[in-house]
Amino acid sequence: MKGLPILDLAIIVIYLMGMILVGVYFSRKNKSSEQFTKAAGLIPGWAIGMSIYATFLSSNTFIGVPGKAFGGNWNAFVFSISMPLAAWIAAKYFVPFYRNTGEISAYTHLENRFGSWARAYAVVCFLLTQLARMGSIFFGIALSLQALTGYSMQMIMIVMGICIIIYTVMGGIEAVIWTEVVQAVVITLGALLILYLIISNMDGGIAKVVAIGAKDEKFSLGSLTPNLTISSFWVVLLYGFFINLNNFGMDQNYVQRYHTASSNKAASKSIWLCVWLYIPASLLFFIIGSCLYAYYEVNPDLVLAVKHQVAVERLPSGASTAEILKLQNSLGPADYGDKIMPHFMVTKIPIGVVGLIISAVLSAAMSTISSGMNSSATVFSVDIYKRYIKPDVTERQNLSLLHIATIAFGLLGMIAGIAMIGVKSILDVWWELSGIFAAGMLGLFLLGIISRQTKNHEAITATIVGIVVIIWMTFSYLLPPAYETFRNPLHKNMIIVVGTLTIFLTGLLITKMKKLKG
Repeated sequence: MKGLPILDLAIIVIYLMGMILVGVYFSRKNKSSEQFTKAAGLIPGWAIGMSIYATFLSSNTFIGVPGKAFGGNWNAFVFSISMPLAAWIAAKYFVPFYRNTGEISAYTHLENRFGSWARAYAVVCFLLTQLARMGSIFFGIALSLQALTGYSMQMIMIVMGICIIIYTVMGGIEAVIWTEVVQAVVITLGALLILYLIISNMDGGIAKVVAIGAKDEKFSLGSLTPNLTISSFWVVLLYGFFINLNNFGMDQNYVQRYHTASSNKAASKSIWLCVWLYIPASLLFFIIGSCLYAYYEVNPDLVLAVKHQVAVERLPSGASTAEILKLQNSLGPADYGDKIMPHFMVTKIPIGVVGLIISAVLSAAMSTISSGMNSSATVFSVDIYKRYIKPDVTERQNLSLLHIATIAFGLLGMIAGIAMIGVKSILDVWWELSGIFAAGMLGLFLLGIISRQTKNHEAITATIVGIVVIIWMTFSYLLPPAYETFRNPLHKNMIIVVGTLTIFLTGLLITKMKKLKG
């Protein structure tokens, strides 16, 4: 078992204790459910923007993005390019809408438009999305720290989960936001430090990175042909636009932050601050991935340890040396991309700096997980417990419920992370799951906002049709070869695009037909 030096352990412990102390500090203010979920609407816009930025910069970004760039190219960066248009729509329409309604839940409006079923459906989709997000992030942080410490991934998730639960339960949304402000700075500085260490350890420096990257097409944004069956430029652009529209318009993580701002203008500015921070930051992580690719191309012997580790993990216990070597030799960069960043951290980062880097990785994970826990607890309290179980819940009972729900969702996120151990790519898993769960609720939300004439019956029919399409696109690959014709021909990232448009356009069509008949 690899043990971290005392200095690095001390830095990590100090960081974790600092996060818990933030929760203790803000716990003095958390005497009501409104303070726990809205922070009394007194958070400045710049802090909210930093908080949203930190939520985007999860460990999926810290580990998954360099892994994708290492194993492929910059195709996934197109996701970031799609953000400004989604942000413009959110700032212009969604922020004023939510703040004018005064509802802390993003899903209350759906019940007002279509009935309780619409609200319940969106809540289920949201909670499943949050569990997938938290699980993938728990897995990402464990993947890194296992390589650095030698501890089991399960143990790492449990220890991290307990720390996050403590400061999130004690501090509420205000602690979440202010810790995310700190975490946003730590994450960014950590990434810049890693980039410096890669280049300084590489013969030829930046010029060598550019030469190798250009030769192997590592800087490509993907095919520009209108091909929707592969991860082309257009597929990722469409996916990014729809998922970011869902993030800014339907995700409780973001909607809840709009209510913490002092004004509509401050809330809108927070969205744009997030966008202008995230685009260059995500580019930084793609650059890191390309630099790592060049570094290991120049030092091919170093990658053998990574390939050996992956081969051992994929084969059953007791596999022979010959079997391990055979699989090891067959692995390509895409098969072990997520392992590259942790390996570099283990072998090339000096004592003392390792603790700072781990703190940055922890920041990336903790910011998103704490946000997901708080928003999930809020949704459970408002949209499930108070709506269906106990509408007359007292203020004291509601605050206790929020605490218990926060703990429960933190534990469920840990379980989801443990279940993901062994997946090939963190980023791929997260993108696929988020696209599946988000498609339905985004389509329904757009139908309710844009088509004021659409009523309950049309919305139910459109949603059922959309769910059928989403299920078919997700699982049709399981059909036997004899039914290959009926498999989904589109890339999996198109699920959110087709699913959203199916619900929205079907609802419009049925509404139009009913109007013509009437």
